Amino acid sequence: MGVAFYLIWDKKNSGIAKTLYFIQLTLNALWSWIFFGLHSLVGGLIEIIFLWFFILATIIEFWHIDRRAAYLLFPYLVWVTAATILNFTLAWLN
Repeated sequence: MGVAFYLIWDKKNSGIAKTLYFIQLTLNALWSWIFFGLHSLVGGLIEIIFLWFFILATIIEFWHIDRRAAYLLFPYLVWVTAATILNFTLAWLN
């Protein structure tokens, strides 16, 4: 994530991409607090779905600036997809 952000840091027209990056970074931290801190499975699920879409939006914006940066975020999207499935399963079973 850090290397991807570094690749777009000083590029022209990267304002939206930087904003999306920081939103998804905040949502990432917020999910941990909701899921683990508040022990809210449903709240965590709702939040992680927003996180997933903001990661996708970040990848799309990074793609227009530097495709290497976008490619570097794909494993992160896969990981959050797996976490979303686990979060959904836990919420459903509980």
